[in-house]
Amino acid sequence: MTVYRDFDTPDAFTTAALGRPGQRIFLIQVRGEGEVVTLKCEKQQVAAIAHFVRELLADLPDGDVPLPDALDLIPLAQGASASAGTFDFVVGPIGVAYDRDIDRVVVQLDEMVPLDENGEPDPDVVAGRVRGLITRGQALAFCDHADDVVAAGRPNCRWCGFPIDPDGHPCPRMN
Repeated sequence: MTVYRDFDTPDAFTTAALGRPGQRIFLIQVRGEGEVVTLKCEKQQVAAIAHFVRELLADLPDGDVPLPDALDLIPLAQGASASAGTFDFVVGPIGVAYDRDIDRVVVQLDEMVPLDENGEPDPDVVAGRVRGLITRGQALAFCDHADDVVAAGRPNCRWCGFPIDPDGHPCPRMN
């Protein structure tokens, strides 16, 4: 079933990582209007959304006015488990914009679709789409939390920069 949902006034727009470092599965969840949508994504996508939204917030009109305090983190809803396949779709293309008329950050998450034999998105597949119109406070809360979630992974080796697994690390520079 394809998910196509707009959240005009979401209660929450959050992210989390499930699993142990090096094997984590990243999720984005949007909740509001009595509905919860959980999407599987990549760590780099979470980091990129946070980075871009933070830059967008800094460039907004009234940028000299302090943003509202980041909202308290709202954890993922109960039952969110990517290992059990309980996500609505896997995120592909992402769009971020600002709607000046309603003073909201627009985050659009499109479903990743399979490619055809020419390497183009399969035209027969109807991709899902979730769009959230989030407040500046929700956007800031997402950015702060996303930074923490991304940073909570494996530490990087000081010699080669690659992640160090809990079981050890074959550093190419120390060979």
